[in-house]
Amino acid sequence: MFNVFFFVPLVKDVDGGIDQDIFDINEGLWIFFFTFFLLNRNSIIGEEYRWPHTIPYVLEDSLEMNARGVILNAFERYRLKTCIDFKPWTGEANYISVFKGSGCWSSVGNRHMGKQELSIGTNCDRIATVQHEFLHALGFWHEQSRSDRDDYVRIMWDRIQSGREHNFNTYDDQVSDSLNVPYDYTSVMHYSKTAFQNGTEPTIVTRISDFMDVIGQRMDFSDYDLLKLNRLYNCTTSLSFMDSCNFELENVCGMIQSSGDNTDWQWVSRVPRGPESDHSNMGQCKGSGFFMHFDSSSVSVGATAMLESRTLYPKRGFQCLQFYLYNSGSENDQLNIYTREYTADLVNGTLTLVEEIKDIPIGSWQLYHVTLKVTNKFRVVFGGVRGAGASLGGLSIDDINLSETQCPHHIWHIKNFTQYIGSSSGTLYSPPFYSSKGYAFQIHLNLSHSTNAGIYFHLISGANDDQLQWPCPWQQATMTLLDQNPDIRQRMSNQRSVTTDPFMTTDNGNYFWDRPSKVGEVAFFPNGTQFRRGRGYGTSAFITHTRLKSRDFIKGGDVYILLTVEDISHLNSTQVQPTPTSNTIDLCTNFKCENDGICIVQNGKPECRCLSGEDWWYMGERCERRGSTQDTIVIAASSTAAVFAVMLIVTLVSVYCVRKRYRSRTSSNTADMTLENEHAF
Repeated sequence: MFNVFFFVPLVKDVDGGIDQDIFDINEGLWIFFFTFFLLNRNSIIGEEYRWPHTIPYVLEDSLEMNARGVILNAFERYRLKTCIDFKPWTGEANYISVFKGSGCWSSVGNRHMGKQELSIGTNCDRIATVQHEFLHALGFWHEQSRSDRDDYVRIMWDRIQSGREHNFNTYDDQVSDSLNVPYDYTSVMHYSKTAFQNGTEPTIVTRISDFMDVIGQRMDFSDYDLLKLNRLYNCTTSLSFMDSCNFELENVCGMIQSSGDNTDWQWVSRVPRGPESDHSNMGQCKGSGFFMHFDSSSVSVGATAMLESRTLYPKRGFQCLQFYLYNSGSENDQLNIYTREYTADLVNGTLTLVEEIKDIPIGSWQLYHVTLKVTNKFRVVFGGVRGAGASLGGLSIDDINLSETQCPHHIWHIKNFTQYIGSSSGTLYSPPFYSSKGYAFQIHLNLSHSTNAGIYFHLISGANDDQLQWPCPWQQATMTLLDQNPDIRQRMSNQRSVTTDPFMTTDNGNYFWDRPSKVGEVAFFPNGTQFRRGRGYGTSAFITHTRLKSRDFIKGGDVYILLTVEDISHLNSTQVQPTPTSNTIDLCTNFKCENDGICIVQNGKPECRCLSGEDWWYMGERCERRGSTQDTIVIAASSTAAVFAVMLIVTLVSVYCVRKRYRSRTSSNTADMTLENEHAF
């Protein structure tokens, strides 16, 4: 299914071989000092900092094209796992303006400033980095700034770069709230062990050593990230999630057996001819691990078994059905996917065949995706069909997930994956795939490095090349290493996206994404067919081997990489700017802050938030004056001298007056002395 090569191909590494975190990207940029008062704590206390559940946004023209697509993908993860939604700005008083600034940063919470900036700068276009910055905007600080931080990690202060110590401050529960959620080593908001290090030793040491290589993950929300976000915004449901079932309970997630078929699906934990265990647990837990099985060996050819989901209520008009399927029966057995859609006139529903799944491999769990387009309330129906030929088993299904998201276009299934990690034979190429526009491509996975796995996207020569536009314009390839957790909401899949810029050139002046037959190198498919492969574009720091072996990336020895290549050229157009519906924005329009200060509205009045650095700052109503540490020292010294001089004069005058009064009182009568003694000094 894929090629194995023993040489390093021509590729462009966008990360330069370094897995950069946000603090690495931002290193040396002013924003660490300008926003440090905004970027350290946990969740900010105060309802005034909350956004509405649907947040208006603008994608500014300065954003790179790849970043625009990644941001929209990040919004989909918010919709899948929370009640937070995003919509293009249509004149609301407050909105988030996403632009390409210096690094990756955001204010914390809704600052009620009208246009609130969030920067996705160079190298910030990773989905978890975008999620991280929007969590700041939604009101969250960094995990390691919690008041109970020192119970869980040790900060090695002597290893921190000079002047960066403030990034490790903690804050008490009067100003930040952990929302009664335990400390989270796996949070997407936690620094990694190398944060601001001066040398090679870690700056953060976890008190439980197993978490040293866990902190700092930039893959996806953790379970506790989601718990805190959903608590903060009182979320009770997720927007695009519909159903998940691993069949662990006897009620089989509310599914029902159809009355119009020949036999039923059975709730089992194993089948003699396979599978021997479910997909959810892979036999790891005794007394658990169930799935649904259609025994095709006990029925005649053409017999069916229909299993229907509970009633579901769509909102978006498109859905993705994902499930695992195991065939231990005939190679001609098949699974049909139907929808039963209900309307006011059709109370019993209309059964519609969506997809026939045939040629199902025998003897292993296989991942499938089916795209649905349902607008009325409906059920999903799994229809097992007995095929011709001998059968000693049947069809089994497990780990069903349904969400109102787009399905991936392709699945790259790699079996016996572990043998390639860190091996000289760990350079793998996917089978050839085609994008929706007709571009042929391959994915290259490099596992031969001792610590990291790399992933690259290649255009290859294909059947449609004569009809396509070259250089290839604005196709975004999204490559997702699937976390095979049974519940889609708890997955922390690792994803990277790259976009074909038609103006990008190589060192020799050729267009990078030109026609592979023109700029590519000769390569061969396993069957000996010759083709041409263009240069690869991706990262050598896709995921560490340690993380790759964690969670459920590898399950039953298998790995799945989900692939989508879509045209994002429409994101090249400028977002239409609406007319503001509030005078909030107008207040800042005529109130200009100097020296790159930012205008915000406080108590109905415009104010400037001034730029500052490590030893300098701007001040004044319009940030018109510059101050520095050196100036402060001079002023402080001058002030100290002036105060000393004034105090000396006051002291001398006081002594003179006391002496004069004393002499006067000595010559007075006894009655006067008695009166004076009633007031002690």
